[in-house]
Amino acid sequence: MTSQTDRAQVFTISITPFTEDGQIDEGRFRRHLRKLGDAGMGVYVGGGGSGEGYTLSAEETRRVLDIAVDELKGRAPIRAMGIEPRTAEQMVAFLETAKAAGVDAAQIYSLDVGHGHSPTPRELDRYFSEVTRAVDMPMIMSTHQSVGYVIPTNVIADLFKDNDRLVGLNISHQDPNYLRTLIDALADRIDICTGGPHQALLCFALGGHGYLSSEGNLAPKLCLSVVDAWKRGDAAALLEMHGKLMRLFMALYGNGGIRVTKAVLERLGLAGGYPRLPRVVAEDDATVRAMGVVDGIGLAEIEGW
Repeated sequence: MTSQTDRAQVFTISITPFTEDGQIDEGRFRRHLRKLGDAGMGVYVGGGGSGEGYTLSAEETRRVLDIAVDELKGRAPIRAMGIEPRTAEQMVAFLETAKAAGVDAAQIYSLDVGHGHSPTPRELDRYFSEVTRAVDMPMIMSTHQSVGYVIPTNVIADLFKDNDRLVGLNISHQDPNYLRTLIDALADRIDICTGGPHQALLCFALGGHGYLSSEGNLAPKLCLSVVDAWKRGDAAALLEMHGKLMRLFMALYGNGGIRVTKAVLERLGLAGGYPRLPRVVAEDDATVRAMGVVDGIGLAEIEGW
């Protein structure tokens, strides 16, 4: 049986490059995915945050998944992420698209019933149960702060009982006790990742397996170096590389998030493309500030640009 350390992992939530007039830039997207694959990075595509998935039509979503499978299948773990659904039917439709495209697995997002309302535990249990019964493929459950509520830990634990289709759990909340409770209940059977690098070391220390990262779009080797140092038991390298990653994390999110990530990629001659409306191009001063951190942490040397 593999140890928790051996199972350590990181996934990048890929950007979706667009042209200036808002079309999917397939050439840039393929270049970007190849860079991630060359680094050995696990990849989620079509996500509602970094991937701007909420702007994609059903046809565009399928195209994004098809391109990702074409570039990464068999080279690196490739998963579909999608967006928060309003109904189980919407989530099932996305999973069916993901399965048809041939991804390795797909995420089930938390239910967003809209208008600031939170579903009850019974409603959540019914939603997730209905979704997992409908599509036969490996699935990763998400509990995410973006929907404004926390799925009770007992609801999550019960859903994983005797459900072989659920192979992982992504936890994007800031409460360490919530993370600990779910790791203690489930980490021996499934893979558990936190959302963002800021909780990566806590996740490892508590017995979890990894983290999700938008920063991997720009710095896949840096993201992977944190996992590699953890696996080697190299505490000095772990702290050094995680410190650099956290500086990058704060620089990108503090200056515009995925908008500035795309701008920095383009400034470096990499494949970033444009954001799609309603997002707009990052301001020049924000890009300059982010570039200062990129230079300051020596990212070019780490990534081999």
